[in-house]
Amino acid sequence: MRVQKAMLLAAGHGRRLGSLTDELPKPMLPIGGRPLIEHTVIQLASAGIREVMVNLHRRGDVIQAYFGDGQRFGLQIHYSHEPQLLGTAGAITKCREFFEDGPFFVLYGDNLTTCRLANLTAHHEERRGVGTIALFWRDDVSAHSSVEIQDDTRITKFVEKPLAAEASSRWISAGVIAFEPAVLSQIPSTVPCDIGFDVFPRLLASGQNLYGYYMTGDERLWWIDTPDHYRHTQELWRNGLPPG
Repeated sequence: MRVQKAMLLAAGHGRRLGSLTDELPKPMLPIGGRPLIEHTVIQLASAGIREVMVNLHRRGDVIQAYFGDGQRFGLQIHYSHEPQLLGTAGAITKCREFFEDGPFFVLYGDNLTTCRLANLTAHHEERRGVGTIALFWRDDVSAHSSVEIQDDTRITKFVEKPLAAEASSRWISAGVIAFEPAVLSQIPSTVPCDIGFDVFPRLLASGQNLYGYYMTGDERLWWIDTPDHYRHTQELWRNGLPPG
């Protein structure tokens, strides 16, 4: 079944950005003349996604007021309000019924990426695992993840925010994942619950097949974790398009 739904994670505080997020939620910071998260919404619509669930917490009203029902972007947007932060995996569990009818994407709303979603989908359909993670190469993985992968792209180990001794791979999760509905029963009921810390290790420990999709040289990832990251990405995307 073709992927038609996505979870767009947009409920984080963005505390490391300091005063930049005093008035705006992190996903609404402007990049290239439009909110950061709008680039991802456009990307999803271009990839044929028809329905998107967005989780909201602090200043979620700003996001909902801007995007509305999503029709002007060519898709339908739903909202899941979290008075208490549930974590990246808990956000999915809260919307369980929305995702039970077919494969879906999960994307982190505070990143920018040019990952080819059609290629990720094709790899996911070919491998037939419970999930497929888009992978990006980074020399310093300490602020991200370390993903060990076999020749057939099956993932054998996933360590979120690894210490130096734990980082045996320089491939990180790009924050773009294709999941099968079967993952819903594998998400722990703890709150908060995190995809990287809780779900991926649990899937691997239980023998579930989890695969990786290698992003190629022209598929890029930009993270907006600090003011310096934000300024750098703003400069690269100053024309509203990814750098060539």
